[in-house]
Amino acid sequence: MRRFLVAALAAASLAAATPAASAQAPAEAIAAKSCSSGWTHAVIGGSEKCLRRGQFCARAADRQYHRYGFHCHRQDARGNYHLT
Repeated sequence: MRRFLVAALAAASLAAATPAASAQAPAEAIAAKSCSSGWTHAVIGGSEKCLRRGQFCARAADRQYHRYGFHCHRQDARGNYHLT
């Protein structure tokens, strides 16, 4: 009888642990966005971006660009801002 209880308890604990482990697996499998050579990976405004000089930028997020070594100060003739 004791062996039966131990076996039942072990089976129940394994069954309870399995859904928790499978729920965590997809979160661990998610990889960060990868950028090609010459681009810098960054998180701007909560989303992942690949940055490079000359690309359009959001002036309001200038402080976030500074973290990655870029500036969003330069305006072109149309008034659009670009990374420098």
